[in-house]
Amino acid sequence: MNYQRPDIPALAELEQLVRHVGEEASSWRRRSLKAEAELARSKDESGALGGPELIESRQRILGLEVENKDLRRRVDAARQKVAILVERLAFLERDTVDEAS
Repeated sequence: MNYQRPDIPALAELEQLVRHVGEEASSWRRRSLKAEAELARSKDESGALGGPELIESRQRILGLEVENKDLRRRVDAARQKVAILVERLAFLERDTVDEAS
């Protein structure tokens, strides 16, 4: 008889979700650093933004805020999926221990 552990598929799915969340966070950080660098370059010596750069920067900020909101929603959805997988995994572990007893 060939026994296959029931938690292996759940662990694989959990690992994939965690990897995806890590990639999202890494991408988010790169975009943030890029936007901060662009903002720093657009400031004049007094620290204030000039004419067209100000409008462009504000538009960029609004776009980033929308993107940030979407990414937060996606991370929250991934977090919920991870919680469900953890619950399933805990159930499978309890079930496996009960069957072994």
